[in-house]
Amino acid sequence: MRIGPILHSIVGVRSSIPADAFTASALGTRREGSGVVIRDNGLVLTIGYLITEAEDVWLTTRTGRVVPAHALAYDQETGFGLVQALERLDLPAVAFGAATDAAIGQDVVLADGIGQVVQASIVAKQEFAGYWEYLLDEAIFTAPAHPSWGGAALIGPDGKLLGIGSLHLRMGRAGEIFDVNMAVPIDLLPPILDDLLARGRVDKPPRPWLGAFSAESNGEVVVMSVTEGGPAAQAGLRPGDIISDVRDGEIDGLADFYRKLWASGPAGAEVPIRVVRDGRETWLRIRSADRASFLKKPHLQ
Repeated sequence: MRIGPILHSIVGVRSSIPADAFTASALGTRREGSGVVIRDNGLVLTIGYLITEAEDVWLTTRTGRVVPAHALAYDQETGFGLVQALERLDLPAVAFGAATDAAIGQDVVLADGIGQVVQASIVAKQEFAGYWEYLLDEAIFTAPAHPSWGGAALIGPDGKLLGIGSLHLRMGRAGEIFDVNMAVPIDLLPPILDDLLARGRVDKPPRPWLGAFSAESNGEVVVMSVTEGGPAAQAGLRPGDIISDVRDGEIDGLADFYRKLWASGPAGAEVPIRVVRDGRETWLRIRSADRASFLKKPHLQ
């Protein structure tokens, strides 16, 4: 497996977030992970939660050099984040592989910015629905898990980038529970990269966002919590509510809930939702929002 050259283009990412930032309580005000140089001018691809609302970003190379950087863009749909080094990194850009061609059982490597390398294999490629109103049609799952997964590089046997590490999860198979990492496939980046560089966002209407953290239980979507001051909280959605319908459509699991929500109109659209609360059904009309409007905007250092 040809991974030697790519390792020097994986950097550490450290960010500072204001204490009053929207995501500070959930994600913290000091975040650390990794990123991958994808252009020779010092453009770095990472996982977006590391740099959301960041006021300071620093990159650290494998030689220990620390370089200031700017949080350039965060795409809510894929979860990718872009960082621009503000000094020369002098590190080569990493070539992209084809995540769609990667096969279950294929040997891969997950590597972070401080030199930790985990030899792994792809154990699944499947849909992933996150409780924070996030959905990937086909995420990549690898095992064994990397201890520092956030923004780590998922590298194929040809030394090309297949994805960016996002989560540490537990997966069950044949009665066995084991730790895995979930990576966002690199194939999702090229179609949106030019927009992110030019505008800081993808050039299309933002999805409607409710601010509801939900989980799936036996096919039912159960509200775990709601964002204080968010659309769901303002409309009266409560923890423990079971979401059964969006508009005129009955929902079948968390992924189906998100798809019906996002098909209901752009951010700002009113979304009728039927919930079951204490055994009784009720309808709520939630005025959705653009999630990005709640976040502090990146500023150039």
